Amino acid sequence: FQKQGKDMDKVKQRLAEIANYVDKFYRALNIRVALVGLEVWSDVDKCPITQDPFTTLHEFLDWRKVKLLPQKPHDNAQLISGVYFQGTTIGMAPIMSMCTAEQSGGIVMDHSDNPLGAAVTLAHELGHNFGMNHDTPERGCGCRVTVDRGGCIMTPSTGYPFPTVFSSCSRKDLTASFEKGVGMCLFNMPEVKVLYGGQKCGNGYVEEGEECDCGELEECMNPCCNATTCTLKGDAVCAHGQCCQDCQLKPSGTLCRESSNSCDLPEFCTGTSPHCPSNVYLHDGHGCHNVDGYCYNGICQTHEQQCITLWGHGAKPAPGICFERVNSAGDPYGNCGKDTKGSFAKCEVRDAKCGKIQCQGGANRPVIGTNAVSIETNIPLQEGGRILCRGTHVYLGDDMPDPGLVLTGTKCGDEMMCLNRQCQNVSVFGVHDCSAKCSGRGVCNNNKNCHCEAHWAPPFCDKAGFGGSVDSGPIRQAGKSVAVTPQEKFTAFQGPTAPNQPPSATLTSPSRPAPPLPHSATIFKVTRSHASAFDRPIANTPIDVTPTKGGSAIDYPCCFIFPGMSQLFRQRTSFSTRLTCCFHTNGSSFKSN
Repeated sequence: FQKQGKDMDKVKQRLAEIANYVDKFYRALNIRVALVGLEVWSDVDKCPITQDPFTTLHEFLDWRKVKLLPQKPHDNAQLISGVYFQGTTIGMAPIMSMCTAEQSGGIVMDHSDNPLGAAVTLAHELGHNFGMNHDTPERGCGCRVTVDRGGCIMTPSTGYPFPTVFSSCSRKDLTASFEKGVGMCLFNMPEVKVLYGGQKCGNGYVEEGEECDCGELEECMNPCCNATTCTLKGDAVCAHGQCCQDCQLKPSGTLCRESSNSCDLPEFCTGTSPHCPSNVYLHDGHGCHNVDGYCYNGICQTHEQQCITLWGHGAKPAPGICFERVNSAGDPYGNCGKDTKGSFAKCEVRDAKCGKIQCQGGANRPVIGTNAVSIETNIPLQEGGRILCRGTHVYLGDDMPDPGLVLTGTKCGDEMMCLNRQCQNVSVFGVHDCSAKCSGRGVCNNNKNCHCEAHWAPPFCDKAGFGGSVDSGPIRQAGKSVAVTPQEKFTAFQGPTAPNQPPSATLTSPSRPAPPLPHSATIFKVTRSHASAFDRPIANTPIDVTPTKGGSAIDYPCCFIFPGMSQLFRQRTSFSTRLTCCFHTNGSSFKSN
């Protein structure tokens, strides 16, 4: 705020440009970012913000889950701060965490006079949430922009000129993440009523009074929509959606979104709407289909897949004694994460399988990257002989927590799952009570509704009908049978039997310094706007800026909310996400990550 001469118009223009840049970056990946809200902490920080980035991230994510998420539904939150983080860190975010209640977010520092700098860092950390790893030399990533012109957004460090494009590796990582079930909330379009900035024909969102919206006239390729008036052409009934074909609605029971993984459920057209129903997946705690694990946020996490991620194919989890002995140490090589003070926490015996992952077999060294080292522990047995336990100590750069820790949602025993570094019973989700109401002819979805087999009707699968759920549409059309894959036949969801494939992660440390950080702060509300080009982002819609009481020139965090990453990915469906970004400005210069 001070940097902009305490001129509110300049401040809101800067923030609009940041939002526009992030949206523009992700459009290249068929993802839209729409600004829907803002929270300002004018009197006191609602969570501790310190120079320790790990602690700040931990505290912010906890606050988001407990306070922000229940008040304002969104898919991702980013705290943007001017605080000096230790070392070279200017951002930090958990990987493959998009849409999760616990870890879908990150922290970002506003480190440049140019708003493009903050936008690039935000896009980078958001990329980690999506499952994108750093573009390290050993990965052989293709980037259409040379390093001297900025390179690509997911490079380990950010300098000037700033990167504005994603590499081939980022695109592959994103594809792999979606195939594993990351980002289940992205299928659901945000409510246009919550978007800030007012209504505008040509912004790509169908708003009140519009029949369609295919973007600006020069970019509209939709044969069913008049881009100038945002009305349907001729005899068109629809213009958008997976259940709209040749400007007409597809029949009820038409498959519009396949199951994407062992915890996902299919969706079908209703015959009354051009849009595929919102994405649903198996209730948390439900057994994965054909995988020895449990579903959590639509993903099936296992120790085996994580061992393969770290050690390559042929790796498998070590015996339980390895987890118990190693993780009871409470040091960098064996722990249950860090406590709120940043110290390594010892694992209780019952929680040992939720600490540092312990493996056997695989490659001679970790395959996760050049900064990962092998930590081997030999444990003598009473009956003679020894067990070799293989762990990892990984430095992925200053913007990533330890990937050697067991992931939330991983099975740690019969009917048990890792939650908050503790091995807890899946009954905490109420999955058994929920499934009991489905009459043995369906499964419970994440909305706690029954998803019925093809010849039974929701809501309780106790009467003849067309299958599906009240959320997902009917599985079959009246008088017709619809072929479904074995994964969609719910008799298949009887128990886990085989491992699935692992996610991938490769990150390295920062190296290049960033431009200096301006001294600025303010309190405001920001609306969504639209940028026409990278080099000239323009706010095409009005921005509501409302000062609040109790602020000085420093220490003012606030939250952007960027919901709406709508996208057509492959031929699957439209994605959307609600992203909350929080700004806390009071700092000076920092190095980049």
